[in-house]
Amino acid sequence: MWWQNFRDEFVLNFIKDDRWKQLERGLYVTLLITAFAVLMGLFLGFIVAMIRSTYQNTGKLKFLNALSVVYLTVIRGTPVLVQLMIIYYVIFSSGNVNKIIVAILAFGINSGAYQAEIFRAGINAVPKGQFEAGRSLGFNYYQTMGNIIMPQAFKNILPALGNEFIVLVKETSIAGYIALVDITKAGDIIRSRTYSAFMPLLAVALIYLVIVMGLTYLINLLERWLRRSAR
Repeated sequence: MWWQNFRDEFVLNFIKDDRWKQLERGLYVTLLITAFAVLMGLFLGFIVAMIRSTYQNTGKLKFLNALSVVYLTVIRGTPVLVQLMIIYYVIFSSGNVNKIIVAILAFGINSGAYQAEIFRAGINAVPKGQFEAGRSLGFNYYQTMGNIIMPQAFKNILPALGNEFIVLVKETSIAGYIALVDITKAGDIIRSRTYSAFMPLLAVALIYLVIVMGLTYLINLLERWLRRSAR
């Protein structure tokens, strides 16, 4: 019977030898990398977006803007997998660096480039009259950005930021290329021991799906809260 076969496969892949613990450890690694990479990406993205917006609006920070353009061009123009392997096998080749830190750096730097353009798009979407309103209240440029422009921009970019976070969660599935046991690598380890591909891959897919659904739910809650607070 199919049910008996399903049960046997389940026991073989997850119960026998406590193989489900591979997925548990992989989930921890994936969530850890994602959480810190998101924070790093937010920090880098915000700083780069502020530099580029300041240059566009005032002409200041010319050198930092040039560096930002190079950063965006290189990071968005090369695959994240190549960036991950360069950081691990080239930049940190001579040191005994924690692989999780390497993954956080790689994914954080990559995500920061995309978040920078999301932030900049949100800032540019705010009407120019809002800058003039801030100046009329006696704010300088940075006070205007912090008190008037960014709160409006953040509401506009939240869906795009949420999408970037979801993409980042799934991008961490390549962490196995530097021998990190994330969810995907954990499923591959189980498959290599049981010679059964369906059950481990199904479990990995379901775990990613649950993470993405949970993240989407939280982002929707935040969007609704921001809409209510704006009334």
